[in-house]
Amino acid sequence: MVGILRDALATTLRLEEPPFLTGAGRTDTGVHAFAQVVSVDLPTPLLGDADADGGAERLRRSVNAQLKGQVYVRSLQQVRADFDARRSARWRAYRYLVVAGERWSLATTDALAWTVAGPLDMEAMNEAASRVLGEHDFRSFCRRPVDKGPEEPLRRHVLAAHWSAVADPLDIVPGAVPVLRFDIRGHSFCHNMVRSLVSALVAVGQGRLSGEEITRRLGEPARAGLPSPAPAPGLCLVGVGYDEVDGGPSGFLD
Repeated sequence: MVGILRDALATTLRLEEPPFLTGAGRTDTGVHAFAQVVSVDLPTPLLGDADADGGAERLRRSVNAQLKGQVYVRSLQQVRADFDARRSARWRAYRYLVVAGERWSLATTDALAWTVAGPLDMEAMNEAASRVLGEHDFRSFCRRPVDKGPEEPLRRHVLAAHWSAVADPLDIVPGAVPVLRFDIRGHSFCHNMVRSLVSALVAVGQGRLSGEEITRRLGEPARAGLPSPAPAPGLCLVGVGYDEVDGGPSGFLD
């Protein structure tokens, strides 16, 4: 996404080379982002005075014309000089969709959700999800960074984590098949953390894993024996939190 946006900005503004962009959160290949926030330094004369002549809005429309639907810029605004989309963020919110039914697969469904064998015990999944709230060492549920040793903790603080049943108004999933949504919000996340938690919590819902095992793996970090991370397409970055001086939260939180 960042590379495509950089090229579009360079083409639209006729820059000699693509500008450097900073994203609020990294997403694995195949993961969606409805609320990504990006910061970039651009020469002020290229933007013009947004209040006077709509320079920022004209740039937004021009960039979207270059992007051709691969990425869509919802808003563009000037911010304080030391704003950084990643370092200024207070929290990130992700959402994961699970279809609980027969293990059939359609390309449309696979692009948006993970189809698993149901039924799922959502009460057990929520009880297990409550166990990850607060600050923990999430080494059991993360891919270890290349610059971290196996004994170095990967501490993260989870602010909220909850499963809910949602409607399917577009009938993307044929028939009365339950669609479950996992919402999680935290200060930051390590690689594969949300997808790994989803796969473990789905295993709890299927009766293949216990909530107590989730707690044990937080206290005694070990990846072996846990399910592989859930597929990337079911995951979406849906919100990024900022202080009011930086524009406040971005996204589709409800």
